[in-house]
Amino acid sequence: MFDFDATMPLMAVQFLLLTAILNAVFYKPLTKALDERDAYIRNNQATAKESLAKAESLVKEYEAQIAAARKESQSIVEKAQAEAREITAQKTAEAQKQVQTQKEQAAQEIQQQKETALATLEQQVDSLSRQILEKILGPELVK
Repeated sequence: MFDFDATMPLMAVQFLLLTAILNAVFYKPLTKALDERDAYIRNNQATAKESLAKAESLVKEYEAQIAAARKESQSIVEKAQAEAREITAQKTAEAQKQVQTQKEQAAQEIQQQKETALATLEQQVDSLSRQILEKILGPELVK
């Protein structure tokens, strides 16, 4: 059936030679390119995971800072409102005191004017009474 002459070893040598050439020319560069691409992808995935972890860490840090800033701003607003209420209360109290003082001064002035007017009226009444008496009784009898 089979002849083991020179063609079979020659075919085996040709096959091995072809395999070695294909391996050197095609398979090794292709395998090298696939390995480099795989390493590149793994490297990029690792870098992306690190970047994602950093980004998440920064987001948490910024959210914490924002929350702290909100609390601080709320505290400042509340403090300012309390100060405004206090200032308003002080100004209102001062205004009420000033109004009360002016009211008392006006009452005193009115009282003084009233007393002055009464004194003037009394003098005029006395003067008129004398004049009436002088006219009725005569100037000699009234003294």
